[in-house]
Amino acid sequence: MNLKTGTQGQINLERPLRIGTRSSELALWQAHHVRDELRRHWGEGLTIELVPISTEGDRILDRPLNQIGGKGLFVNEIEDRLLTNAVDLAVHSMKDLPGHLAPGLAIVCTPPREDPRDALVLAPRLRALLGAEVTLADLPAGSVLGTTSLRRTALARRQNIGLEIRNLRGNVPTRLRKLVAGEYDAILLATAGLVRLGLADQIAARLDPEGFCPAACQGILALECREDDEWVRALVAPMNDADAATMAAGERAFLARLDGGCQVPMGCNATLVGEDSVHLRGVVADPAGRPVFSGTREGPRIEAAKLGRELAEMLLQVGADVVLKALAHGGAG
Repeated sequence: MNLKTGTQGQINLERPLRIGTRSSELALWQAHHVRDELRRHWGEGLTIELVPISTEGDRILDRPLNQIGGKGLFVNEIEDRLLTNAVDLAVHSMKDLPGHLAPGLAIVCTPPREDPRDALVLAPRLRALLGAEVTLADLPAGSVLGTTSLRRTALARRQNIGLEIRNLRGNVPTRLRKLVAGEYDAILLATAGLVRLGLADQIAARLDPEGFCPAACQGILALECREDDEWVRALVAPMNDADAATMAAGERAFLARLDGGCQVPMGCNATLVGEDSVHLRGVVADPAGRPVFSGTREGPRIEAAKLGRELAEMLLQVGADVVLKALAHGGAG
């Protein structure tokens, strides 16, 4: 038997690892990245099979995410495959995961984080007109901005009331093609996805998290497996990044307390302060852009999850619960 000593003892490298992933360009990049990192650590003798899985979020493209179920749309089918032992490991964008995982599953690794900020991408004619240094506030009145995110919609309206915001679905290359085709003047995407696909040159501006709070866990990958699968845990352990895990703990705790998803315009962004502290910024906004509730918490890294829950509680106490209740009763339209 082919064994290799790792952080968890002897690792069986003859058993093939089946990685479940969505089939979009970005999801496949993420799965290939994990595959390559695992082989870099364990050697080419580790057999890895990528298993593309179609999710509801990939299939339904004619409606905004908040109208078809929100969180879980891009992960439910993949988690089903984990639970039925059809795959061993799932690679997700962590921001797609619900605040609470399906029973029997666990996030067992958080690789280093990519840039969490949102990116403003302009149509070629508008970029030529406005130049390189652009903010949302610089877009002319009546500019058509594409996004499917209620959070991005709410925050964009706060920065430029004159924007016309239209729904934008599809994977990253599809959205960029629609932009170039003239269907939109500008679109908002995650910086991380553009960087990972080698498209960072498309970014006109990386939006300041102070005024444009990113989605919880944007830029973080989540490696998920069956809770009791010690073999997979041992395989992925060398990829784990303590800093990313700390930020994820705080942001996911915030998300879980608010039961947030695509139906809720909420964001949370953790930054590390020195060697021992973490700073959390959270926001909940009405889709119209007002009212908005925001706040911060800072404390020891080891208490990141506790700080995330406390930040969510603080926003609820100052009025964010009103927005959440309205959305729960159809206020998001």
